[in-house]
Amino acid sequence: MARRHGPAQGVDPADMGTYQQAVRRVLTCDLITATRPRPGTLEQVLRWADQMAEDLRSLFGHTLIATTDHVRLVRELDELDPTQRHVFSRRGRPFDRRRMAYLCLILASFQRSQIEISLGDLVRHFTPTANAVPGLGYDPTDSTHKAALVDAAHWLLDRGALHLSDGSLEAWARGSDQADALFDIDHEICEILFRPARPVQHLGSVTGLLSDPPRPGTDREEAARRARRLLLEHPLVHYADVPPEVAAALRARGPAEDVARMTGLVVERRAEGVLLADPSGLFTDRPFPGRGGAVTRTAGLLMAKLADLFESSWAALVHMDVPTHADQHLDLVRQIDAGLPRDGVIGELAWTDTTTQAPPPTGEPRRAPLVERHRMEEMVADLFEEFGPASFTNTWQQDPHGLLDAAMGLLTDLRLVRPVPGGVLVMPAAMRYRNIQGALPERPDTGLLPFGPLDQESPNTPTDAAQETEGTIR
Repeated sequence: MARRHGPAQGVDPADMGTYQQAVRRVLTCDLITATRPRPGTLEQVLRWADQMAEDLRSLFGHTLIATTDHVRLVRELDELDPTQRHVFSRRGRPFDRRRMAYLCLILASFQRSQIEISLGDLVRHFTPTANAVPGLGYDPTDSTHKAALVDAAHWLLDRGALHLSDGSLEAWARGSDQADALFDIDHEICEILFRPARPVQHLGSVTGLLSDPPRPGTDREEAARRARRLLLEHPLVHYADVPPEVAAALRARGPAEDVARMTGLVVERRAEGVLLADPSGLFTDRPFPGRGGAVTRTAGLLMAKLADLFESSWAALVHMDVPTHADQHLDLVRQIDAGLPRDGVIGELAWTDTTTQAPPPTGEPRRAPLVERHRMEEMVADLFEEFGPASFTNTWQQDPHGLLDAAMGLLTDLRLVRPVPGGVLVMPAAMRYRNIQGALPERPDTGLLPFGPLDQESPNTPTDAAQETEGTIR
């Protein structure tokens, strides 16, 4: 039997820190160029490109594209993840459907023979295509349409697919007379930004973009590879959420430790599953706990409130079966497939819905305590009374219920709570943060919580809020 490839076999122990830092950069940045995410990163990553490409292929099945100008990781995906919408955003606001559609249509409008294109020509090519899509359209007199087009263009500018050589997007968006802009097109970056697993015109379902699901009797190494991919993508993986072959791989020593060695994370095992904690606080798109804005801090304070509630009223709380992850994933698939155009799909070659082919996770139904919405609203009201509305910034001080929704959204993304009608189910991992309030210092000059602009420290600075292990959950 061939010896299994282990991570970082060719890396000197003295260089492991820089190798792990390069891996984290590749995994957290959708595209690395000479200027993105910052100057110098590309050189740091290219130093380890060969070793990383081998590790990522062998351990995860991923493909690393590395040239002298850019680095891009093409992932094998096992399931849809709604948190990935944050990749498509501008100024912290995720793209809506219009912006996503405009982005795709702009990319499709570029011809390989074009070296540059003016904004006026781009709009002239783009408009009839957008107007041919029912329910989309583009109206140059509609400010929301223009704003969406500007956001899509800026997304391409940020990644180097377009380079602004003259003019101004903002002047054009404001409607200034004769305003225009001239762009140089980088076709190589455009090509690697759009690399679907299969031709989109052959898809009968979004699941056609996913890896084939494991089946009974799946090869042990393939199950381990899937387990490693899930640990990379999610803060924690519950045994009850995955097929039995993958759960067995997670319980065994090997897959989680491989990911930890490659990334510098810390393995934590519980009866319910496995999580990887991040002592650096740098390997995440949703830092928690740690310094940040009002939403992150409020989510932490709510964790402390929930812990107090459980200590005093655990037996009196309603406990409910946790909705299965498979059912939630199927609901997401149905939502996405509802928007799939039926015209133009090549039916005889279409990859159809494969979700029913995956073996269902096994194990006893999980139960978790329900915290009703009215209790959560009372907790937020208590926080406003305790710290004062001014502690929650101008954005939220008049909207405590909106702040609660945003905090619950963060905790849902981190898989610490599961929304259900009437409230949320609190998952066991949430109690990892039962002492979090001690890690949320007040401003010494005002007594208010530092919910405002980030301090001089890194926004991802970890705290010692976790009871068992320091660091953030990825």
